[in-house]
Amino acid sequence: MLLQENVPLAPLTTLKVGGPARYLVTARTKTDVSEALEFSYSRNVPLFVLGGGSNVLIADTGWPGLVLAIAIAGIQEKGTKDHVVFEVGAGEEWDKFVACAVARNCAGIECLSGIPGTVGGTPVQNVGAYGQEVSETIESVLAMNRITGKVQEFSNQACGFAYRTSIFNTSGRDTFIILGATYSLALGGVPHIEYADLKKYFAGWNLPPTLTDTRDAVRNIRASKGMLISPHDEDCRSAGSFFKNPVLSDKQFRELSARAAEKKLQIPAYPALESQRKISAAWLLEHSGFGRGFDHGRVGLSRKHALAIVNRASATAADVLALKNLIQERVEDLWGVSLQPEPVFVGF
Repeated sequence: MLLQENVPLAPLTTLKVGGPARYLVTARTKTDVSEALEFSYSRNVPLFVLGGGSNVLIADTGWPGLVLAIAIAGIQEKGTKDHVVFEVGAGEEWDKFVACAVARNCAGIECLSGIPGTVGGTPVQNVGAYGQEVSETIESVLAMNRITGKVQEFSNQACGFAYRTSIFNTSGRDTFIILGATYSLALGGVPHIEYADLKKYFAGWNLPPTLTDTRDAVRNIRASKGMLISPHDEDCRSAGSFFKNPVLSDKQFRELSARAAEKKLQIPAYPALESQRKISAAWLLEHSGFGRGFDHGRVGLSRKHALAIVNRASATAADVLALKNLIQERVEDLWGVSLQPEPVFVGF
């Protein structure tokens, strides 16, 4: 185990803000993870697990304990007649794995192309986009218990997946460190073209799009919204969508629709989670005075995607937090809806 001290964390995140870690360990093996846990307990310092840094906001004071950067690599395949099972290390780059699956003509995660971060982060928030979620293909998740140090395999059902949640960020939060995940993908399956943006992209095509076509389309759409990481694009200096799409009960949705009708507006929505309705957080922002390109000092909203808070130039975590609070307060005041942030807040 290689232990580093006073390591800047901002360069390890896509937002590029935040202070240093008192200690940092880059874990490439399960043994590294075990030794890092032992160090954390023996020194009585708090532990934070860092993946690709694409979904975190680090406090300006940094992290007073140990940051464990998961870098466990490897993609192993086990094929059957109609499915391929991939065992993937938590430190593998997610989009690299998606590219590998598509190249093998395996369907199930093609719409999740271009999402930054590592494989280990995908089960935590049940990552989803363009009509797919990882919970639809995850067979199992391998994790180490922080308290006992034992490695445990969780079946899909045991992961407790729901919209942007799992046991790893709810009941089991701060209990497990993900080491890898197993995905079962359909060999020769057809791409999932259900999302409006994708249907529009392929409108007029004479032949059905392939998995490769779909991956390219998703990456192009994400790039047009500033959601594909590009080091020279200011609009990509973000944590992706900063707010979750609210899921409302029928009663809440009726109340929101009434407010919109008073303003001669109609709420775009679609059925989600049985009797509940998932509505567009971006729509709420745009109709609360927070349109694309909104500026607020050294931070603002992406010029391509209203949900992404971006670091304009030398921003601090406090700057990001101030804009986040301003948006939440105004949306709550105007629409009676409480927006929940997507990123993990570290060191606050």
